[in-house]
Amino acid sequence: MHKFWLISVIFLVLSACSSSDKKENLEVSNIIQRAIDSSGTSKFEKAIVQFQFREKTYRSIPTCEGLKLQREFKTDSAIIKDELNQGKFTRTKNETFVSVQDSLANLYSESINSVHYFVQLPFRLNDEAVQKSLIGMETDENKEYYKIKVSFQEEGGGEDFEDVYYYWINSETFQIAYLAYSFKVNGGGIRFRKAIVQQKVNGIQFLGYENYKPNFENAKVENALADFLAGKYVLLSTIENTDVLVNDVELNCN
Repeated sequence: MHKFWLISVIFLVLSACSSSDKKENLEVSNIIQRAIDSSGTSKFEKAIVQFQFREKTYRSIPTCEGLKLQREFKTDSAIIKDELNQGKFTRTKNETFVSVQDSLANLYSESINSVHYFVQLPFRLNDEAVQKSLIGMETDENKEYYKIKVSFQEEGGGEDFEDVYYYWINSETFQIAYLAYSFKVNGGGIRFRKAIVQQKVNGIQFLGYENYKPNFENAKVENALADFLAGKYVLLSTIENTDVLVNDVELNCN
C-alpha cells in the first residue's frame, strides 16, 4: 500500500513538472508568435525586401529552400555583390564570380547574416537553431515587458552560436522595445539596443535602434535593462535602415 502511494506521488510530481515545462514552452512560443504577427515580419517569406545600411544595399529573396541574403556595394572600380544562400557564400565583381578564401567567406557570411538578422526580428526568433525561454517580467518607467532569453544550438547557429540574447517584448503591444546580447569575438562584450524607429512598409514593421555599451566592468547581459535604466550604459551609435522596399512574390514550391 505504501509502495503504491509512493509511486503515485512520484508520478504526480513528474506530471506536474512536465506540465509546467510544457506551459512555459507554450507561453514563450505564443509570445514570440504574437510578436511576429504584430510586426508582420513573417512576410519576409513572401516578399523581396531591400534596404540601405551604411552605404550598402541589402536584399533578402524568398526561395523554396529559405531566404537568399544579399548585399551590394561599389568600390572605386567595381560593383561587388555578395550572396549567402543555404549556407554557401559567393561573390561577384562586375558580374564575374571571384574566389574568396574560406576565412574571409566566413567573415563576410556572418556580417551579411547579422545585418539581415536584426532587420528581420522578431521573425528570426523562430529559426531552427534558436533556443528560447521566458525568464519573467520587467518594467521600465511605465510599461511591462516579457523578458525572453535566446541562445543557439551549435549546429545551425553560425560562428557566433555562443552569443546570448535577451529581448524585452511589450506585454500589451507585443513589440520589441529593447534587446541586449553578449558576444565573444574581438575580445567580447555586451551591447544593448533600444528600439526608436518604427516604419511599416507593405505590411512589415522595420525597427531602428539606439546602440549602447556598458560604462562599467563586469556587466551582465541579463541585467542590461535595469543597468540601462540606472544610467550605466553609454550611447555608441544609432542604427537605421533607409530606402526600404518590399515587393510581394509568389512561390510555387510543389
